[in-house]
Amino acid sequence: MFDILISSKTRIKILLKFFLNGNSVSYLRGLEEEFGDSTNGIRLELNKFEKAGFLSSYLIGNKKYFKANQDHLLFKDIHRILMKITGIEYLVDYVLKHIGHLEKVYLVGQLAKGLESDTIELVFVGDINIPYLEDLIGKAEKKLNKTITYSCFMPNEFDLTMIKQKDVIPLLIWNK
Repeated sequence: MFDILISSKTRIKILLKFFLNGNSVSYLRGLEEEFGDSTNGIRLELNKFEKAGFLSSYLIGNKKYFKANQDHLLFKDIHRILMKITGIEYLVDYVLKHIGHLEKVYLVGQLAKGLESDTIELVFVGDINIPYLEDLIGKAEKKLNKTITYSCFMPNEFDLTMIKQKDVIPLLIWNK
C-alpha cells in the first residue's frame, strides 16, 4: 500500500527502518546488507532525509550512523501512518477492545527492526484468555491479510530481557 504513495522502494525501507522504531540506528553498509540495495541509492535517500531534518547522524570512527530525529515536527505523524499502513495500530486497537487484563504489548521481529514483513510478531503481557485471543488473532489476520505470531506471559512471569532481540517496540504499556 505504501508503494502507491511513495515510488522509491529504498525510501520506503528507510521510513520503516527509522520511523516505525524510532530507536533504530544504522550505518550505510549495515543498511546495504539489510535492504539488499546498492549503497549509492541508500546514500542518496539518507542524505535527503538528513537534509530535511528527518534523520540525524553522528560519527563513530569512520562510520556515519543515522537515526530518526524524534524531535522533528512530523516524526509522530509519520510513525502513526506507518503503524496504520502495517496494520499494527488496527491489530492492537482491535485486541484491546475485546480482551481484558492486558498490561503490555510489544512489537518484535522484522517490523520492529524496520524491515518489511508480511508477519506481525507480538508479545502480550497480562492475564489473557488464550482461546479468545487466538480467535481475535485469526480475525485480524484475515482483515489485515498478514500472518500474526505471538507469545503470552503473565505479568509476574515476564521480564523484558526474555525477549532476545534488541529491536522491541512497546505498543502499549499501562502502569497500574
